[in-house]
Amino acid sequence: MSVYVVEGGRRLSGEVRLQGSKNSALPILAATLLCRGECVLYNCPQLSDVEASLMILRYIGCTARREGDTLIVDTSGADRCDIPPELMHRMRSSIIFLGAMIARFDRARMTFPGGCELGPRPIDLHLSALRTMGVEIGEEHGELDCSVTESLRGAHIVLPLPSVGATENIMIAAARARGTTIITNAAREPEICDLADFLNACGADVRGAGESTVVIEGVDRLHPAAHAIIPDRIVAATLMSAAAVTGSTIRFQNIVPAHLGAVLPVFRDSGCEIERHGDSLAVSAPARLKAPRLVRTAPYPGFPTDAQAPLMSMAAVADGMTVFVENMFLSRYGHVGELCRLGANIRVEGKVAVVDGVRRLLSARVRACDLRGAAALVVAALNAKGTSMIEGVEYLERGYESFELVLSALGADMKKI
Repeated sequence: MSVYVVEGGRRLSGEVRLQGSKNSALPILAATLLCRGECVLYNCPQLSDVEASLMILRYIGCTARREGDTLIVDTSGADRCDIPPELMHRMRSSIIFLGAMIARFDRARMTFPGGCELGPRPIDLHLSALRTMGVEIGEEHGELDCSVTESLRGAHIVLPLPSVGATENIMIAAARARGTTIITNAAREPEICDLADFLNACGADVRGAGESTVVIEGVDRLHPAAHAIIPDRIVAATLMSAAAVTGSTIRFQNIVPAHLGAVLPVFRDSGCEIERHGDSLAVSAPARLKAPRLVRTAPYPGFPTDAQAPLMSMAAVADGMTVFVENMFLSRYGHVGELCRLGANIRVEGKVAVVDGVRRLLSARVRACDLRGAAALVVAALNAKGTSMIEGVEYLERGYESFELVLSALGADMKKI
Protein backbone atom coordinates (compact mmCIF):
# COMPACT_ATOMS: atom_id res chain seq x y z
CA MET A 1 0.00 0.00 0.00
CA SER A 2 1.35 3.43 -0.96
CA VAL A 3 1.21 6.57 1.18
CA TYR A 4 2.07 10.20 0.58
CA VAL A 5 4.59 11.82 2.90
CA VAL A 6 4.25 15.61 2.94
CA GLU A 7 6.45 18.07 4.81
CA GLY A 8 4.26 21.15 5.18
CA GLY A 9 5.17 24.81 5.10
CA ARG A 10 6.98 25.00 1.76
CA ARG A 11 6.03 27.83 -0.60
CA LEU A 12 5.28 26.81 -4.17
CA SER A 13 6.20 28.54 -7.39
CA GLY A 14 6.46 27.80 -11.07
CA GLU A 15 4.32 26.73 -13.97
CA VAL A 16 2.18 23.67 -14.55
CA ARG A 17 0.49 22.36 -17.68
CA LEU A 18 -2.88 20.92 -16.81
CA GLN A 19 -3.61 17.28 -17.54
CA GLY A 20 -6.57 16.25 -19.64
CA SER A 21 -9.94 15.96 -17.95
CA LYS A 22 -10.77 12.62 -16.38
CA ASN A 23 -14.48 13.35 -16.64
CA SER A 24 -14.09 13.97 -20.38
CA ALA A 25 -11.77 11.08 -21.13
CA LEU A 26 -14.04 8.37 -19.70
CA PRO A 27 -17.21 8.99 -21.80
CA ILE A 28 -15.11 9.68 -24.90
CA LEU A 29 -13.32 6.35 -24.46
CA ALA A 30 -16.70 4.62 -24.27
CA ALA A 31 -17.91 6.54 -27.33
CA THR A 32 -15.01 5.19 -29.43
CA LEU A 33 -17.05 1.96 -29.60
CA LEU A 34 -19.38 3.70 -32.04
CA CYS A 35 -16.54 3.95 -34.59
CA ARG A 36 -15.04 0.94 -36.31
CA GLY A 37 -11.38 1.81 -36.56
CA GLU A 38 -8.62 3.79 -34.88
CA CYS A 39 -9.39 6.91 -32.81
CA VAL A 40 -6.60 9.16 -31.55
CA LEU A 41 -7.10 11.00 -28.26
CA TYR A 42 -4.63 13.75 -27.38
CA ASN A 43 -4.09 15.06 -23.83
CA CYS A 44 -5.48 11.84 -22.35
CA PRO A 45 -4.39 11.57 -18.69
CA GLN A 46 -2.68 8.49 -17.24
CA LEU A 47 -5.08 7.60 -14.42
CA SER A 48 -6.33 4.40 -12.84
CA ASP A 49 -9.88 5.24 -13.98
CA VAL A 50 -8.66 5.64 -17.56
CA GLU A 51 -6.83 2.32 -17.25
CA ALA A 52 -10.06 0.72 -15.97
CA SER A 53 -11.87 1.97 -19.09
CA LEU A 54 -9.08 0.57 -21.28
CA MET A 55 -9.38 -2.79 -19.52
CA ILE A 56 -13.09 -2.82 -20.43
CA LEU A 57 -12.34 -1.91 -24.05
CA ARG A 58 -9.67 -4.61 -24.29
CA TYR A 59 -12.03 -7.18 -22.77
CA ILE A 60 -14.59 -6.27 -25.42
CA GLY A 61 -11.97 -6.90 -28.12
CA CYS A 62 -10.45 -3.47 -28.77
CA THR A 63 -6.77 -2.59 -28.75
CA ALA A 64 -5.18 0.48 -27.20
CA ARG A 65 -1.67 1.86 -26.98
CA ARG A 66 -0.24 5.00 -25.42
CA GLU A 67 2.41 7.38 -26.75
CA GLY A 68 3.00 9.95 -24.01
CA ASP A 69 -0.28 11.73 -23.39
CA THR A 70 -1.73 10.41 -26.67
CA LEU A 71 -3.96 7.34 -26.65
CA ILE A 72 -4.71 5.36 -29.80
CA VAL A 73 -7.79 3.13 -29.53
CA ASP A 74 -8.79 0.68 -32.29
CA THR A 75 -12.32 -0.65 -31.85
CA SER A 76 -12.55 -2.59 -35.11
CA GLY A 77 -12.11 -5.91 -33.28
CA ALA A 78 -14.83 -5.34 -30.66
CA ASP A 79 -16.92 -8.51 -30.49
CA ARG A 80 -18.27 -8.87 -26.92
CA CYS A 81 -21.37 -7.27 -25.45
CA ASP A 82 -20.77 -8.07 -21.78
CA ILE A 83 -18.61 -6.56 -19.02
CA PRO A 84 -17.66 -8.80 -16.07
CA PRO A 85 -18.39 -7.65 -12.50
CA GLU A 86 -14.74 -7.21 -11.54
CA LEU A 87 -14.34 -4.55 -14.26
CA MET A 88 -17.66 -2.82 -13.59
CA HIS A 89 -16.87 -2.49 -9.89
CA ARG A 90 -13.65 -0.55 -10.50
CA MET A 91 -15.41 2.79 -11.04
CA ARG A 92 -18.83 4.44 -11.06
CA SER A 93 -18.31 5.77 -14.59
CA SER A 94 -18.30 2.27 -16.06
CA ILE A 95 -22.06 2.66 -16.58
CA ILE A 96 -21.23 5.00 -19.48
CA PHE A 97 -20.44 1.89 -21.55
CA LEU A 98 -24.13 0.93 -21.47
CA GLY A 99 -25.26 3.36 -24.17
CA ALA A 100 -22.17 2.72 -26.28
CA MET A 101 -22.51 -1.07 -26.25
CA ILE A 102 -26.20 -0.93 -27.06
CA ALA A 103 -25.49 1.40 -29.98
CA ARG A 104 -22.72 -0.90 -31.26
CA PHE A 105 -24.17 -4.37 -30.57
CA ASP A 106 -27.90 -3.85 -29.87
CA ARG A 107 -27.20 -5.69 -26.63
CA ALA A 108 -25.36 -5.23 -23.35
CA ARG A 109 -24.91 -7.25 -20.17
CA MET A 110 -23.27 -5.77 -17.09
CA THR A 111 -23.61 -5.41 -13.33
CA PHE A 112 -24.27 -2.20 -11.46
CA PRO A 113 -21.12 -0.02 -11.24
CA GLY A 114 -18.75 0.64 -8.33
CA GLY A 115 -16.70 3.75 -7.43
CA CYS A 116 -16.30 6.15 -4.50
CA GLU A 117 -18.92 5.97 -1.78
CA LEU A 118 -20.54 9.39 -1.99
CA GLY A 119 -24.07 8.34 -1.11
CA PRO A 120 -26.81 7.03 -3.44
CA ARG A 121 -26.14 7.69 -7.11
CA PRO A 122 -28.89 5.69 -8.80
CA ILE A 123 -28.69 4.90 -12.51
CA ASP A 124 -32.48 4.89 -12.94
CA LEU A 125 -32.27 8.03 -15.12
CA HIS A 126 -29.96 6.17 -17.51
CA LEU A 127 -32.24 3.15 -17.66
CA SER A 128 -35.53 5.00 -18.07
CA ALA A 129 -34.07 7.12 -20.90
CA LEU A 130 -32.78 4.07 -22.75
CA ARG A 131 -36.13 2.33 -22.31
CA THR A 132 -37.77 5.34 -23.96
CA MET A 133 -35.39 4.81 -26.88
CA GLY A 134 -36.55 1.22 -27.36
CA VAL A 135 -34.16 -0.72 -25.14
CA GLU A 136 -35.57 -3.67 -23.21
CA ILE A 137 -33.84 -3.90 -19.84
CA GLY A 138 -34.03 -6.77 -17.40
CA GLU A 139 -32.72 -6.30 -13.85
CA GLU A 140 -32.02 -9.31 -11.67
CA HIS A 141 -29.52 -10.01 -8.88
CA GLY A 142 -27.69 -6.72 -9.53
CA GLU A 143 -27.22 -7.48 -13.23
CA LEU A 144 -28.55 -5.61 -16.25
CA ASP A 145 -29.52 -7.49 -19.41
CA CYS A 146 -30.29 -5.01 -22.18
CA SER A 147 -31.35 -5.64 -25.77
CA VAL A 148 -32.92 -3.90 -28.75
CA THR A 149 -35.34 -6.04 -30.74
CA GLU A 150 -35.76 -3.70 -33.71
CA SER A 151 -33.52 -0.61 -33.54
CA LEU A 152 -32.69 2.29 -31.29
CA ARG A 153 -35.09 5.14 -31.93
CA GLY A 154 -34.94 8.81 -31.18
CA ALA A 155 -37.11 10.15 -28.37
CA HIS A 156 -37.89 13.28 -26.40
CA ILE A 157 -36.38 12.72 -22.97
CA VAL A 158 -37.01 15.11 -20.09
CA LEU A 159 -34.52 14.59 -17.26
CA PRO A 160 -35.89 15.34 -13.76
CA LEU A 161 -32.40 16.62 -12.88
CA PRO A 162 -29.43 17.52 -15.10
CA SER A 163 -27.49 14.29 -14.62
CA VAL A 164 -24.11 14.35 -16.34
CA GLY A 165 -23.87 10.57 -16.73
CA ALA A 166 -27.42 10.17 -18.02
CA THR A 167 -26.93 13.02 -20.51
CA GLU A 168 -23.75 11.36 -21.79
CA ASN A 169 -25.30 7.90 -22.08
CA ILE A 170 -28.25 9.31 -24.02
CA MET A 171 -26.01 11.33 -26.35
CA ILE A 172 -23.84 8.32 -27.15
CA ALA A 173 -26.78 6.00 -27.80
CA ALA A 174 -28.73 8.66 -29.73
CA ALA A 175 -25.83 9.30 -32.09
CA ARG A 176 -26.63 5.95 -33.78
CA ALA A 177 -30.39 5.86 -33.17
CA ARG A 178 -33.01 6.30 -35.89
CA GLY A 179 -34.57 9.75 -35.86
CA THR A 180 -34.21 12.72 -33.56
CA THR A 181 -33.48 12.65 -29.84
CA ILE A 182 -34.16 15.74 -27.73
CA ILE A 183 -32.78 15.94 -24.18
CA THR A 184 -34.54 18.53 -22.04
CA ASN A 185 -32.89 19.65 -18.79
CA ALA A 186 -29.60 18.23 -20.02
CA ALA A 187 -26.39 18.64 -18.05
CA ARG A 188 -24.37 21.64 -19.24
CA GLU A 189 -20.86 20.79 -18.01
CA PRO A 190 -17.84 21.45 -20.28
CA GLU A 191 -17.32 17.69 -20.41
CA ILE A 192 -20.70 17.37 -22.16
CA CYS A 193 -19.50 19.82 -24.81
CA ASP A 194 -16.24 17.87 -25.18
CA LEU A 195 -18.13 14.62 -25.76
CA ALA A 196 -20.33 16.36 -28.35
CA ASP A 197 -17.23 17.72 -30.12
CA PHE A 198 -15.76 14.21 -30.30
CA LEU A 199 -19.00 12.68 -31.58
CA ASN A 200 -19.37 15.41 -34.21
CA ALA A 201 -15.76 14.89 -35.30
CA CYS A 202 -16.75 11.26 -35.90
CA GLY A 203 -19.69 12.30 -38.10
CA ALA A 204 -22.49 12.58 -35.54
CA ASP A 205 -25.03 15.42 -35.52
CA VAL A 206 -25.20 16.81 -31.97
CA ARG A 207 -26.44 20.36 -31.42
CA GLY A 208 -26.97 22.45 -28.30
CA ALA A 209 -24.35 20.85 -26.03
CA GLY A 210 -23.69 23.20 -23.14
CA GLU A 211 -27.30 24.35 -23.12
CA SER A 212 -30.28 22.86 -21.31
CA THR A 213 -31.67 21.33 -24.54
CA VAL A 214 -29.52 19.01 -26.65
CA VAL A 215 -30.69 17.71 -30.02
CA ILE A 216 -29.14 14.63 -31.64
CA GLU A 217 -29.97 13.49 -35.16
CA GLY A 218 -29.08 9.82 -35.45
CA VAL A 219 -26.78 8.72 -38.25
CA ASP A 220 -26.17 5.29 -39.77
CA ARG A 221 -22.42 5.22 -39.29
CA LEU A 222 -19.64 7.02 -37.45
CA HIS A 223 -15.99 7.11 -38.51
CA PRO A 224 -12.83 7.28 -36.39
CA ALA A 225 -11.41 10.71 -35.56
CA ALA A 226 -8.65 12.51 -33.67
CA HIS A 227 -9.64 14.68 -30.71
CA ALA A 228 -7.87 16.68 -27.98
CA ILE A 229 -9.43 16.25 -24.51
CA ILE A 230 -10.09 19.46 -22.60
CA PRO A 231 -7.96 20.37 -19.56
CA ASP A 232 -9.16 19.21 -16.16
CA ARG A 233 -10.90 22.09 -14.34
CA ILE A 234 -11.04 20.18 -11.03
CA VAL A 235 -7.29 19.56 -11.04
CA ALA A 236 -6.91 23.29 -11.71
CA ALA A 237 -9.10 24.15 -8.70
CA THR A 238 -7.10 21.72 -6.53
CA LEU A 239 -3.74 23.21 -7.50
CA MET A 240 -5.11 26.72 -6.98
CA SER A 241 -6.09 25.62 -3.47
CA ALA A 242 -2.53 24.36 -2.97
CA ALA A 243 -1.20 27.77 -3.99
CA ALA A 244 -3.67 29.47 -1.64
CA VAL A 245 -2.80 27.49 1.52
CA THR A 246 0.94 27.99 0.98
CA GLY A 247 0.83 31.71 0.13
CA SER A 248 2.26 30.92 -3.29
CA THR A 249 2.07 31.93 -6.94
CA ILE A 250 1.44 29.30 -9.61
CA ARG A 251 0.95 29.84 -13.34
CA PHE A 252 -1.25 27.41 -15.28
CA GLN A 253 -0.89 26.56 -18.97
CA ASN A 254 -3.47 24.70 -21.06
CA ILE A 255 -6.39 26.04 -19.02
CA VAL A 256 -9.85 27.27 -20.01
CA PRO A 257 -10.71 30.04 -17.51
CA ALA A 258 -14.37 30.02 -18.62
CA HIS A 259 -14.70 26.49 -17.21
CA LEU A 260 -13.85 27.91 -13.76
CA GLY A 261 -16.46 30.66 -13.79
CA ALA A 262 -17.96 29.69 -10.42
CA VAL A 263 -14.60 28.84 -8.80
CA LEU A 264 -12.47 31.90 -9.52
CA PRO A 265 -14.70 34.32 -7.52
CA VAL A 266 -14.16 32.19 -4.40
CA PHE A 267 -10.40 32.62 -4.74
CA ARG A 268 -10.78 36.34 -5.32
CA ASP A 269 -12.99 36.58 -2.21
CA SER A 270 -10.17 34.86 -0.31
CA GLY A 271 -7.72 37.58 -1.30
CA CYS A 272 -5.99 35.79 -4.17
CA GLU A 273 -4.98 37.73 -7.26
CA ILE A 274 -5.83 36.11 -10.58
CA GLU A 275 -4.17 37.10 -13.84
CA ARG A 276 -5.51 35.80 -17.15
CA HIS A 277 -3.69 35.73 -20.50
CA GLY A 278 -5.37 33.62 -23.16
CA ASP A 279 -5.09 29.97 -22.18
CA SER A 280 -2.82 30.73 -19.22
CA LEU A 281 -3.75 31.89 -15.74
CA ALA A 282 -1.72 32.83 -12.67
CA VAL A 283 -2.90 32.63 -9.06
CA SER A 284 -1.08 34.59 -6.34
CA ALA A 285 -2.13 34.08 -2.72
CA PRO A 286 -1.73 36.53 0.18
CA ALA A 287 0.16 35.73 3.38
CA ARG A 288 -3.18 35.13 5.15
CA LEU A 289 -6.34 34.17 3.33
CA LYS A 290 -9.72 35.73 3.98
CA ALA A 291 -12.58 33.27 4.48
CA PRO A 292 -15.07 33.13 1.60
CA ARG A 293 -18.50 33.47 3.20
CA LEU A 294 -20.55 30.87 1.32
CA VAL A 295 -19.76 27.98 -1.04
CA ARG A 296 -22.87 26.29 -2.41
CA THR A 297 -22.44 23.37 -4.83
CA ALA A 298 -24.77 23.16 -7.82
CA PRO A 299 -24.90 21.74 -11.36
CA TYR A 300 -22.80 23.60 -13.91
CA PRO A 301 -22.46 26.55 -14.30
CA GLY A 302 -22.73 26.53 -10.49
CA PHE A 303 -19.90 25.66 -8.12
CA PRO A 304 -18.70 22.08 -8.86
CA THR A 305 -19.17 19.51 -6.12
CA ASP A 306 -15.80 17.98 -7.07
CA ALA A 307 -14.04 21.20 -6.03
CA GLN A 308 -15.76 21.43 -2.65
CA ALA A 309 -13.27 19.27 -0.72
CA PRO A 310 -9.99 20.93 -1.79
CA LEU A 311 -11.48 24.40 -1.29
CA MET A 312 -12.58 23.37 2.20
CA SER A 313 -8.90 22.83 2.99
CA MET A 314 -8.28 26.40 1.85
CA ALA A 315 -11.13 27.71 4.02
CA ALA A 316 -9.71 25.76 6.99
CA VAL A 317 -6.73 28.15 7.18
CA ALA A 318 -8.53 31.37 6.19
CA ASP A 319 -9.31 34.24 8.54
CA GLY A 320 -13.02 33.94 9.37
CA MET A 321 -15.88 31.51 8.85
CA THR A 322 -17.06 29.79 5.66
CA VAL A 323 -20.33 27.94 5.21
CA PHE A 324 -20.40 25.06 2.70
CA VAL A 325 -23.71 23.74 1.40
CA GLU A 326 -23.41 20.42 -0.46
CA ASN A 327 -26.42 20.03 -2.75
CA MET A 328 -25.18 17.25 -5.04
CA PHE A 329 -24.33 14.20 -2.89
CA LEU A 330 -25.51 13.04 0.51
CA SER A 331 -22.13 11.78 1.72
CA ARG A 332 -19.56 14.22 0.41
CA TYR A 333 -18.08 15.27 3.75
CA GLY A 334 -16.05 12.13 4.37
CA HIS A 335 -12.85 14.21 4.43
CA VAL A 336 -14.02 16.45 7.30
CA GLY A 337 -13.00 14.12 10.12
CA GLU A 338 -9.51 13.73 8.68
CA LEU A 339 -9.14 17.50 8.17
CA CYS A 340 -10.03 17.90 11.85
CA ARG A 341 -7.23 15.47 12.72
CA LEU A 342 -4.94 17.97 11.01
CA GLY A 343 -6.27 20.71 13.28
CA ALA A 344 -9.14 22.12 11.21
CA ASN A 345 -12.24 23.43 12.99
CA ILE A 346 -15.24 22.12 11.04
CA ARG A 347 -18.78 21.29 12.12
CA VAL A 348 -21.21 19.34 9.92
CA GLU A 349 -24.99 19.26 10.14
CA GLY A 350 -26.68 17.46 7.29
CA LYS A 351 -25.67 19.07 4.01
CA VAL A 352 -24.08 22.10 5.73
CA ALA A 353 -20.47 22.34 6.92
CA VAL A 354 -19.26 25.36 8.90
CA VAL A 355 -15.51 26.01 8.77
CA ASP A 356 -13.85 28.32 11.31
CA GLY A 357 -10.41 29.09 9.93
CA VAL A 358 -7.30 28.48 12.03
CA ARG A 359 -3.94 30.15 11.50
CA ARG A 360 -2.15 26.91 10.60
CA LEU A 361 -2.80 23.18 10.54
CA LEU A 362 -0.69 20.55 12.29
CA SER A 363 0.70 17.36 10.80
CA ALA A 364 -0.95 13.97 11.34
CA ARG A 365 -1.42 10.57 9.77
CA VAL A 366 -4.72 10.61 7.88
CA ARG A 367 -6.59 8.37 5.46
CA ALA A 368 -8.58 9.34 2.38
CA CYS A 369 -11.88 7.61 1.63
CA ASP A 370 -12.63 9.07 -1.82
CA LEU A 371 -10.97 10.83 -4.74
CA ARG A 372 -11.63 14.50 -3.96
CA GLY A 373 -11.26 13.94 -0.23
CA ALA A 374 -7.75 12.62 -0.93
CA ALA A 375 -6.94 15.80 -2.83
CA ALA A 376 -8.23 17.89 0.10
CA LEU A 377 -5.91 16.08 2.51
CA VAL A 378 -2.90 16.71 0.28
CA VAL A 379 -3.77 20.41 0.08
CA ALA A 380 -4.17 20.59 3.85
CA ALA A 381 -0.88 18.74 4.46
CA LEU A 382 0.98 21.32 2.35
CA ASN A 383 0.00 23.90 4.97
CA ALA A 384 0.41 21.75 8.09
CA LYS A 385 3.40 22.18 10.38
CA GLY A 386 5.49 19.02 10.37
CA THR A 387 5.34 15.79 8.38
CA SER A 388 1.96 14.32 7.43
CA MET A 389 1.28 10.86 6.06
CA ILE A 390 -1.73 10.33 3.80
CA GLU A 391 -3.10 6.86 3.20
CA GLY A 392 -5.55 6.05 0.43
CA VAL A 393 -3.30 7.16 -2.43
CA GLU A 394 -5.21 4.81 -4.73
CA TYR A 395 -8.25 7.09 -4.53
CA LEU A 396 -6.29 10.15 -5.61
CA GLU A 397 -4.68 8.30 -8.51
CA ARG A 398 -8.12 7.78 -10.02
CA GLY A 399 -8.19 11.45 -11.04
CA TYR A 400 -4.76 13.08 -10.56
CA GLU A 401 -1.83 12.18 -12.79
CA SER A 402 1.53 11.83 -10.96
CA PHE A 403 0.31 14.33 -8.38
CA GLU A 404 3.36 14.01 -6.14
CA LEU A 405 5.64 14.79 -9.10
CA VAL A 406 3.55 17.78 -10.17
CA LEU A 407 3.65 19.29 -6.69
CA SER A 408 7.32 18.44 -6.14
CA ALA A 409 8.19 20.26 -9.37
CA LEU A 410 6.45 23.32 -7.90
CA GLY A 411 8.57 23.13 -4.75
CA ALA A 412 6.55 20.90 -2.41
CA ASP A 413 8.37 18.46 -0.14
CA MET A 414 6.24 15.45 -1.05
CA LYS A 415 6.91 11.86 -2.02
CA LYS A 416 5.09 8.58 -2.45
CA ILE A 417 6.42 5.55 -0.59
